[in-house]
Amino acid sequence: MQVIRFKLPSLAGIRCLYSASALGLDGYVKTRDRIKEQFIDVEAKFREKMGDFANSDSSNMIFTEDLKHMVHIVENNDEDLNLVYKMTSKFSKQNQDTRFGSFIFGPVVMRMYYHLDKPLEALKCFTELEKDGFFDQLISFQILMDLLFKHGMYEQTLEVFEVVKNKQLHGSKYPKNAVVLAFGACYKLNTPDSLNYAKKLWTELNQAGHYPMRRAGTFAAALAIQQGSPDIALEILTSLKQQGYVTIRNLKISALADLGRPDDALPLLRSALETDRAADKNTFCEEVLNKLSAAIEKFNRKEVSQEFERINSQIKSLGHISSSPIGELLCSEISLVPNISEVSRTKSTRKFNQRPTNYQLRPGLQDMN
Repeated sequence: MQVIRFKLPSLAGIRCLYSASALGLDGYVKTRDRIKEQFIDVEAKFREKMGDFANSDSSNMIFTEDLKHMVHIVENNDEDLNLVYKMTSKFSKQNQDTRFGSFIFGPVVMRMYYHLDKPLEALKCFTELEKDGFFDQLISFQILMDLLFKHGMYEQTLEVFEVVKNKQLHGSKYPKNAVVLAFGACYKLNTPDSLNYAKKLWTELNQAGHYPMRRAGTFAAALAIQQGSPDIALEILTSLKQQGYVTIRNLKISALADLGRPDDALPLLRSALETDRAADKNTFCEEVLNKLSAAIEKFNRKEVSQEFERINSQIKSLGHISSSPIGELLCSEISLVPNISEVSRTKSTRKFNQRPTNYQLRPGLQDMN
């Protein structure tokens, strides 16, 4: 995969899709603070020694403890980032044939880049080392894709997704969190090509017997509506199990309005009012109701208009209208805890984090246990 060099877009209105806890970033920050405190008196000498070790002509090896410490004390400057990249590259190459340790570095390195907000550097490191299996963990792909998504690098998000598809890590060609980010990138791109990509991916998922997450389906449906294919959107939405969700309900109404079937949207309005508790707010998006109102006016059937006015009045009186656009609901932050397999695979990280370090400068600087 070739890294595309370009200026980062403005981050105005752009945000990550997964929460810090879902990506394990909060744990990385806690560990970083702890290790930096332990290294407070020896950081400069440690960096100097690691710089000598990372030199391509040096015969000194980069050991697990060396890289563990450096990815946690790294500062947001070119010198430190270049040192981490050299250390990571050398560590990966020297351990291709024999891996004695059980520590999994991929997620930690990606969390480091995310914490420092360095998408281009993360993509460069990924591009250089993914062929060596250094980032062969589903959570590493998820962290990188979310970082790229956050910076509006949607094409690159899809490129990374293609890599994880081809690798089929842990027997999964379509890891659910990466799938969500892929559909999110398609939705953000909002082009005919991105719709074609989304339709193909949706077909692949169904043929493979994979049930996509609700967020993936709503991204795909919203994209189809934006691209003038409400029929595709309605088919996707109907296939989702969680029909009571606000996003699904609003997208269905929007699709029916575009299809010239606003009368079929009225049962959705009535059903929501019957099942939602009075305390539940923001059931319907104002922009969606306005769109439905315009479609009903065009539909030009008195009984439908009267029924809509009655229901709409009730919706307003109960405070079930949100001024937030549907796009904001679609891109709301996902707060999921890391899956059990990822937790078990990084168990050694927690043990390391809990172990106090009595650090002294010794020849080699590697015997840190």
